[in-house]
Amino acid sequence: MPKSSIETEIQKLWNLTQGDSQICVAILDGLVDQSHDCLNAANLTRLPTLIQGEATANGSMSGHGTHVASIIFGQHNSSELRGIAPQCRGLIVPIFGDNNKKLSQLDLARAIEQAVNAGADIINVSAGQLTDNGEAEGWLDRAVQLCKDHNVLIVAAAGNDGCECLHVPASLPTVLAVGAMNDQGKPIDFSNWGEKYQNQGILAPGEHILGAKPGGGTQKLSGTSFATPIVSGVAALLLSLQVQRGEKPDPAKVRAVLLETAIPCTDKDTDDISRCLLGKLNISGALAYFTGGTMSEELDTVETVDSIEAAGCGCAEITNSAEPEPSPEEFIPPEFFPVVPAVTTSAPLTNSSNSQFTTMSNRTSNYITASQAPSDLAEVNLVYALGTLGYDFGSEARRDSFKQLMPGVAIDGTAIPANPYDARQMVDYLGDNLSEAKSLIWTLNLELTPVYAIEPGGAFARDVYAILQQLLSGQIQAEDSENYVERVSIPGILSGRSVKLFSGQVVPVIEVPNTRGLYGWKVNTLVQAAIQTVQAQATEAQEESIRRTLGSFLSRIYYDLRNLGTTSQDRALNFASTNAFQAASTF
Repeated sequence: MPKSSIETEIQKLWNLTQGDSQICVAILDGLVDQSHDCLNAANLTRLPTLIQGEATANGSMSGHGTHVASIIFGQHNSSELRGIAPQCRGLIVPIFGDNNKKLSQLDLARAIEQAVNAGADIINVSAGQLTDNGEAEGWLDRAVQLCKDHNVLIVAAAGNDGCECLHVPASLPTVLAVGAMNDQGKPIDFSNWGEKYQNQGILAPGEHILGAKPGGGTQKLSGTSFATPIVSGVAALLLSLQVQRGEKPDPAKVRAVLLETAIPCTDKDTDDISRCLLGKLNISGALAYFTGGTMSEELDTVETVDSIEAAGCGCAEITNSAEPEPSPEEFIPPEFFPVVPAVTTSAPLTNSSNSQFTTMSNRTSNYITASQAPSDLAEVNLVYALGTLGYDFGSEARRDSFKQLMPGVAIDGTAIPANPYDARQMVDYLGDNLSEAKSLIWTLNLELTPVYAIEPGGAFARDVYAILQQLLSGQIQAEDSENYVERVSIPGILSGRSVKLFSGQVVPVIEVPNTRGLYGWKVNTLVQAAIQTVQAQATEAQEESIRRTLGSFLSRIYYDLRNLGTTSQDRALNFASTNAFQAASTF
């Protein structure tokens, strides 16, 4: 908990509520030591993600995640460390591992969708990415839109580059960006102040913030990372007050109130007013607005910017007790060109505890059951995704074994060794040796990026492998062939497991128990079927125009609406698109 007047203002909220279990806050961060004294009685549950394992005492991301979680959920029976919304329900969604401090926008989008499906009202993201062009990828853009559609508030760190710059997701529309100020209410030098933050960002305490340390004890850390959960906690309390008053929780309205009541900076606070973003967190003002009228009433919407910009991590100055330490490295996804931070240095988070790694138990006394989640867990695990089929070897040894087993090929009478990366050779080999298909890691790709590993299982596993081989065969046909498969639909169940590909990328595994729903998009066949219905009335030139237009339309359906296929809306959309091809093949 921060010191200064903010703590006094939070006490006013605590006099009314310390949170409500109907309000759910998701923490997208590092691993969390849920066995810590301040968290072991908290109403927390961890969702399965690509990050495996448990929190460790010396892990930098375990320290980051545990610290952030304790600011919101620290129980009030744990001495000096008291969380802002201890009675709210929490979801721990690990996106960083102690040995994996970076992630892609795709994986961040995946985690956001997972949190929405699990019933989150608020999503805390004390991380982000600084980009050159200031735009997020489609994955993240759609995940943020999903939050808007479901009235879920994303609270994200503005970043610690100390410049007039932007990070995603903090600068995306409908996100609430959080910068850092000190105990005197002045913007801290490392806190970013990009243009879009002027309309959708506020400052909160971000210097020497007390929080839990994995393995026990506390530490004080600084950065926009730790200002962010303060705002998330306050928002959770305001939502809890809505529940207490018999209203429907409205995160969008709470966001609007926090922006509307923010206190602008003066010349005494900073020489550059833009560093203050829209203003400073005003808990008393938000509470007065709340108690003075129904929060669900109409509120003048604070103007936001429609375009997409970029965001940053949010951990700048790190302190353990009173001694300053350098900051952890920025979380910049490896597949994007990194931007050098303006002021922060790169160094691992350290602490004074024993250097030996200690595994913490993530069990909690208040485990959340399926009946307490607002959505059906069985439904949450379903996937119906579209993409292209691929395969991976996972290791050099497995690749070499295929190279030895596959027969060579002859080109113009010259014998050429087998190339397991040649899909044509692999299709022929699997056609004669289908049992070898199990030795491959089959992947579903979106724009050449693997997003899932496909694992057939059960009594029909061999049949599924056979269809995968046929679909792969269709993908290597000439693009004007009737048998050309442009993309595939894959139904399955998220297993909760992940697998590392040969490139080092980690992707979730979906289990495919039978062949139902497996289908290849044969665009040429569908277009030809459409042309045949109008062939009597159309000229040859018109037929060619129809062919081009319809083919372009079908491609646009995929590229404009491509998604991960995990939400009910996306699964329905993907099935509806696939259904057109199924109907064409039937009739």
